[in-house]
Amino acid sequence: MTKEQAEEQHILAVIVDNEAGVLGRVVGLFSGRGYNIHSLTVSEINKEKKLSRITIKTSAPPHVIEHIATLIERIIPVHRVVDITTKGAFVERGVALVKVKAVGDKRAEILHLADSFDAKEIDSTDKSFVFEITDNSSKLDEFIAAMGTYGIIEYARTGTTALSRGSDGM
Repeated sequence: MTKEQAEEQHILAVIVDNEAGVLGRVVGLFSGRGYNIHSLTVSEINKEKKLSRITIKTSAPPHVIEHIATLIERIIPVHRVVDITTKGAFVERGVALVKVKAVGDKRAEILHLADSFDAKEIDSTDKSFVFEITDNSSKLDEFIAAMGTYGIIEYARTGTTALSRGSDGM
């Protein structure tokens, strides 16, 4: 595989009309071409104009991302598609809720470790903690791995959301 064909992570921000079927059509462009979506977030951003923002994190060669972005732009209720990762500096965040076994003398260690990651304790029982952590994907991965040594009961994560830095918007 040449450098041009190498897969890279990309974050696409897509502004769409908030109507039934739009998300399915956007996601269908990826699945129809055999490309995986690593994370997906969708939220209404303007109630009056009925607009939503879809944030898609995926990996593919740059020319494939450009092609998919062009195809997405052709969907009628799509207003704008931006590959945030190619537009300069950006910030990305995701949220994880992590439930960890916590009994006896390990409780203080677990709380200290969570504090070192700036994770918030949002629930506590005599046998477990639930922590909330907001950060970039790699930091969430690190936190989950670190808590894994104590025994993760379960966890859930949101998809990535991202904005470009600076004063310009989409």
